[in-house]
Amino acid sequence: MTKATVGVWRRFVALFIDGIILYIANYFIAKPFGSATTSFSGGVETGFSLVGGAALAVILLDFAYFVLLEGTVGATLGKLILGMRVVMKDGSKCRIGAALIRNIMRAIDGIPYFIPYLLGAILIWKSPTKQRLGERVANTLVVNCTTNSHRTRLSVGSTVPGSNFPKTTSSYAVIT
Repeated sequence: MTKATVGVWRRFVALFIDGIILYIANYFIAKPFGSATTSFSGGVETGFSLVGGAALAVILLDFAYFVLLEGTVGATLGKLILGMRVVMKDGSKCRIGAALIRNIMRAIDGIPYFIPYLLGAILIWKSPTKQRLGERVANTLVVNCTTNSHRTRLSVGSTVPGSNFPKTTSSYAVIT
């Protein structure tokens, strides 16, 4: 099965979805510990800030979200919703080590921070395989998935009840 690599705009939407998920999770993690202070504007809660150990815990949990999901499932929830997967450049499943490297490199891909991910976007636009720096170093790609493949992969290795989708053991080939 041949898959096309994914460009900047769909990745941005996936990252935006992941940001919403993490914002909600971080809020509910921090609030019970009394370390989240809320901001109000016109009597409406508009955000929160974290300090100390809670801030460090949230940063580590956010990092783990990307590394563990990409390294085990092959995608974050945002990527799954949009039908994308992270794979090794040879088409095999992304491994934890590669997911760790590609996410450590987000610190560089995110430059300049006043326009987040501008460097990463430029590298994706200029790359024939649409790779940002972290993906080049980790030897990974972000690819499109078909609907059937997407559903099968969401089943995490088991048959989807009421369907003919088999257990998933496939790998991906990439158009270069």
